[in-house]
Amino acid sequence: MSKTSNEKRRTPLVQDGLYVILDPSICPDRSLVDVLKISAAAGAKNFQYRNKTASMKVAYAEALALRKVAQELGVLFIVNDRCDLALAVDADGVHLGQGDLPLHLARNVMGPDKLIGLSTHNHQQILAATAAGPDYIGFGPIFKPGSKADHDPVVGLAGLRGVRSLTPLPIFAIGGITLDQVENVMRAGANGVAVISAILKAPDIRQTVSDFVARISSSIVPAS
Repeated sequence: MSKTSNEKRRTPLVQDGLYVILDPSICPDRSLVDVLKISAAAGAKNFQYRNKTASMKVAYAEALALRKVAQELGVLFIVNDRCDLALAVDADGVHLGQGDLPLHLARNVMGPDKLIGLSTHNHQQILAATAAGPDYIGFGPIFKPGSKADHDPVVGLAGLRGVRSLTPLPIFAIGGITLDQVENVMRAGANGVAVISAILKAPDIRQTVSDFVARISSSIVPAS
């Protein structure tokens, strides 16, 4: 039996890596499609489209363009918050916040083959997420975010170290992470880092992404 088109397109999550969040509000003068292309060429494999304010029509157009390019380049493409939008553009999955659709309902909507990530901010949410069973967890903010004014309390490296033993799920640390902090974040227990402002506002996106990828790779502790 031949594979379905969905199976052929399925792109895996790179657990130990860089996760680039594409948000048009962070640097509106830059094309998100260009950022995706440049970042993918520099070694990034995981991408998320996030737009908290756009109409569904605008978000669909933006997400569809990004999805097509991601598919051509063989990189992962996730949509933030919106299961309907993720399905409309045939994204690889959806990333949920604490105020979004509960994970078990999102799984019913998305089906068994799509990835689902979940944002967490404290011990209790980590434990609840682990019981619910997403494919990965976002945890933070580790530092003060450059992309949000109304963010959850900063957890710091100590907060990340404190939750690492609570879950076997891949953790992507997020929140104000810059190049000079990557090694410390990885050593504190992250599988990878999710980055917004440090990449979207970088003078040289290609070099910045390349540096992030290299530092994440060099910080991964080999399995014993």
